[in-house]
Amino acid sequence: MKKLALIAATILLVGCSQNTTALPNNGVVVDCLSIQSIETNAKAVVLDCLDEGSVVNIANIKGPTLVNVWGSWCGPCKDEMPIFVDFYTKHRDLVGLIGISVEEADIQDARDFVKEYGITWPNLYDADGSTRVTLGMGVPITLFIDEKGEIVHRKIGVVTTIEELEDEATKYLGVDL
Repeated sequence: MKKLALIAATILLVGCSQNTTALPNNGVVVDCLSIQSIETNAKAVVLDCLDEGSVVNIANIKGPTLVNVWGSWCGPCKDEMPIFVDFYTKHRDLVGLIGISVEEADIQDARDFVKEYGITWPNLYDADGSTRVTLGMGVPITLFIDEKGEIVHRKIGVVTTIEELEDEATKYLGVDL
């Protein structure tokens, strides 16, 4: 009986030691030149690209695009990032994806997060909180931007499944995924 208990305990310990959330760990800080823009009359909120090579007026982002607002320190942002990686891998030809890193202690924290979580889409850096008025406070937030550059939906809180993202992109952006 003791031997059986020892085997069961060993199996449980080995099972618990494995990382069940495998991270791709092949992310890269991408330049923001691929971000499509449209001229609007909206108030300009200009952010640096995470690669510090360009700036983007977020009021001029053209869709269909998802804008995911995240922080490297945010637990729910970490939880949902594999879903965005999967979504982007499957649908990048139909829907754009842009990240905005907010409330970071240092820009390098955001860059490290991008690399660790397998992010391969452009990311902007909100160093001074200038997006709070436009996008709202708190993270994560995901914006759905249509072809006219209008925010047609705000998903406040964590995305829990790729199906949720696909359904909302179809509903709010009119794309057939």
